[in-house]
Amino acid sequence: MTSAATKRLQSLMDRPDEQIDLAEAALLVAADEYPELDIRAYLVRLDDLARTLQQRLAPGLSVQQQIDALNHYLFHEEGFRPNPADYYDPRNSFLNDVLDRRLGIPLTLSIVYIEVGRRLGLPLAGVSFPGHFLVRCPVGVGMVIIDPYSGGISLSLEDLRDRLKLLKGDDVPSEEQVAAMLGAAAKGDILVRMLRNLKAIYVHQEQFERALSCANRIVLIAPQNVDELRERAALYLRLECFQAAIADLERYLELDGDGADAQEAREQLVELRRNAPRLN
Repeated sequence: MTSAATKRLQSLMDRPDEQIDLAEAALLVAADEYPELDIRAYLVRLDDLARTLQQRLAPGLSVQQQIDALNHYLFHEEGFRPNPADYYDPRNSFLNDVLDRRLGIPLTLSIVYIEVGRRLGLPLAGVSFPGHFLVRCPVGVGMVIIDPYSGGISLSLEDLRDRLKLLKGDDVPSEEQVAAMLGAAAKGDILVRMLRNLKAIYVHQEQFERALSCANRIVLIAPQNVDELRERAALYLRLECFQAAIADLERYLELDGDGADAQEAREQLVELRRNAPRLN
């Protein structure tokens, strides 16, 4: 049976990107783990955070001054901070837990930052930068790139190249190539990144039913993503849900029949069709 949270998430994702409430969608993801979650109460908490800061801001502040005030408020006064000591705690990926504990990872701290800033009128957006989620904001004719995981510091293109060097070694893109990586992330892409983080944690912990729940949400948000269909099929197999695995492999081949993994998927599908009646 489809839960009310799943139905609501589906209805949100059917909207144009600019009409999707990112905070509500993130809380709907958390509702899979917390079925009794009071989503409205946490949305009001975000409203209250923004209202408190808004009341302090003098009229006519520049965008940069508002960003500076938001940084001080969230990270120094409210105490939002990274959780490197327990980075892979699933609670770091649930927005309600992040708001309760003031601890998070780059993605969820960025969602808090975006949602409080949006309520102040700041035109913030997420950036799916490799390895570390960021936030962007237009300032004058330029763009400031903000790292909420590091207390809201602003990053130059050279800073970003240095970060990529840690990931890629000497194969570092030019500043022009880095700039091309800084587009605004769609809300659906942000949610998929959140769910992938959770799925990876649960697979590592061998909590395959929870991982499958994340995979189901990913496919709901991105039904044409062939890699996710393939990975969900693998989870179904681990859980001995053979007919569901067959359905995902069939859909995978329908969408990407010439992919690098297609022949292996065909062979797996033949074996499953042969044995599924006996296995089920």
